[in-house]
Amino acid sequence: MTAVALAFLVGALIAAGLWLTTARMFDAEPLARTNYRGVSLPTGVGVLIPVTLVVVVAAGHLALLNTGRPALWYTYGRTAVMAAMAFCLLGLLDDVAGVGQSGGFRSHVRSILSGDLSTGAVKLIGGAAAGILVAARVPLMDPDVLSALRDGAVVALAANLANLFDRAPGRSTKVGALAFLGAVAVSRSSELAAPAVAVGAAVGLLWPDLREKMMLGDAGANPLGALVGFAWLVALPSAAGRWALLAFLVLANAASEVVSYTSVIDRVGPLRWFDRLGSLRN
Repeated sequence: MTAVALAFLVGALIAAGLWLTTARMFDAEPLARTNYRGVSLPTGVGVLIPVTLVVVVAAGHLALLNTGRPALWYTYGRTAVMAAMAFCLLGLLDDVAGVGQSGGFRSHVRSILSGDLSTGAVKLIGGAAAGILVAARVPLMDPDVLSALRDGAVVALAANLANLFDRAPGRSTKVGALAFLGAVAVSRSSELAAPAVAVGAAVGLLWPDLREKMMLGDAGANPLGALVGFAWLVALPSAAGRWALLAFLVLANAASEVVSYTSVIDRVGPLRWFDRLGSLRN
């Protein structure tokens, strides 16, 4: 638990420092987006999450290299970096090239069947493949194709769910951080230190996000969700637990096709309070 808390804190501090020193870098026309209040903000700032993770994992590997204990940190750290990089790249593509495109799974599937791929369809295909590769680094109770597909789907669907919550300042980070705390409570394992760096990085960017100085974009929400999904795979080693996790994620993603999460949050007092905590929204 100490290692996880320390990793979280380091990730938060580094990401906050990176934002302070790179904010002007994001002031570029391709990243400019208008938020719900009509204010122009830079999106895609979530790329700082994988940058933070790479720096910390590399530094941790070097620090442990002569101790005889680098293997576990490096194995899970490398997996976390793979997840963050893959899902950030797919998200950044959507941030930059997906302007004006919208729609859920049905829209993306139609795009694939038509042969005219949208950025969302590319994310759907690439995210499924990336999820399988990421999940392959987590020990399987039953190492077979079905289990690999199940665990890959957990990572990909968690990434997409975080993106679905990214409809208001700070929302995906708040939800992602709470979900990660749940995985930590279940697992209590130092194996979650690498994902903790990424979640910490998102929290380190939370204040400027809430104050509408920038947006994480898909480049931040997708890797955040993927790493939370990865953390839950580590926390739930049993097949039954992972099938239950997959069922929850399928239902949560499917529900977004017919229900607006924003509307639900706005109607429930405690959820509305938490959602708007620290933000400029009334």
